[in-house]
Amino acid sequence: MSTPLIALSIRGLAKRFGTKIAVDGISLDVPAGSFFGIVGPNGAGKTTTLSMATGLLRPDFGTAVVHGVDVWAQPLQAKKLMGILPDGVRLFDRLSGEQLVTYAGLLRGMDRDVVAARVGELLAALDLSQDAGTLVVDYSAGMTKKIALASALIHAPKILVLDEPFESVDPVSAANIRDILDRYVATGGTVIVSSHVMDLVQRMCDHVAVIAGGRILAAGTVDQVRAGATLEERFVQLVGGRSQTEGLEWLRTS
Repeated sequence: MSTPLIALSIRGLAKRFGTKIAVDGISLDVPAGSFFGIVGPNGAGKTTTLSMATGLLRPDFGTAVVHGVDVWAQPLQAKKLMGILPDGVRLFDRLSGEQLVTYAGLLRGMDRDVVAARVGELLAALDLSQDAGTLVVDYSAGMTKKIALASALIHAPKILVLDEPFESVDPVSAANIRDILDRYVATGGTVIVSSHVMDLVQRMCDHVAVIAGGRILAAGTVDQVRAGATLEERFVQLVGGRSQTEGLEWLRTS
């Protein structure tokens, strides 16, 4: 068997904020063409890890390599290969949706005619055509998430890194986004998605890593990590922290 190509390889990534160790030497390989989920509780280090892996936050230690290109040694080459949707990203929200995605394409050095054609297709696919001329500041939370995704897709990257892409997105839009991502992976792209929603990750992803306390507790195919249980059950086993529910008698209605 041939060794699978690796889309993202991180080795020993570590980050400290003051006295808190946010990420404690994480190493992980993401196979090319995979739909890779990263799950963990709040404060687990998911966002910090993805930020370091994509060039948004400089690590204290460790390396990140995207399709053979070192993210921190060759940042421009690496970022050409990636489309990134950070969690809570601030956008140029005084632009219209159409202007924002157009700007993202031109910033990548793309031809204006190619950008114009792709912007129209992306807005249609994400059900934003009617709001193309609306300022992003007036978008709902779900629409803002979708226009940020369009900006990440405009240059047809080889790898998509999406931090909580379905947060605040309505079910119909979420289904459309899943269809777009499934087609992207089916044609050779790689998606890395962080999420709190275990059922969503279990249905969408073929690989998953469980992170807690800045460390990886388990990683592999979804079936390997689930180990015969649901992903949510396995997650709780690995992470722990279930609180006891005794007391609260005052909540009983009868």
